Amino acid sequence: MAEDCTATVLVDDARVRVTRFDFAPGAQTGWHRHGHDYVICALTDCAMRLEAPDGTEREVLVPAGSAYRRDEGVEHNVINAGAAPMSFVEVELKEPAPAA
Repeated sequence: MAEDCTATVLVDDARVRVTRFDFAPGAQTGWHRHGHDYVICALTDCAMRLEAPDGTEREVLVPAGSAYRRDEGVEHNVINAGAAPMSFVEVELKEPAPAA
C-alpha cells in the first residue's frame, strides 16, 4: 500500500482553506472529491499521476512556480509519479468575497 502524503492546513476560515501537500516519491492523497473551487500552486516540479473514478490515469508535470484552477466536484487520487519529493499549496475558495 502506498503511503499517504502529508497535508498541513495553513489557513482555514470562512472564506478559504489553504493546505500544503508534501509527497515522497510514490505517496498519494487518497481518493477525494473537491467540495469547493480550488487553486494549486506548485512549490516544486510536480510529476503527478491522476487517477480518475472511471479507472483512467494520466500523468502531468506541473512546473515549480506555476498554478492552475479547477471547479468544485473534481474527484481523483493524486500520486507523486516522480523520483523526487514534490510539494504544492492548495487554496480552496469556500465563499465569494463579500459585496463592497
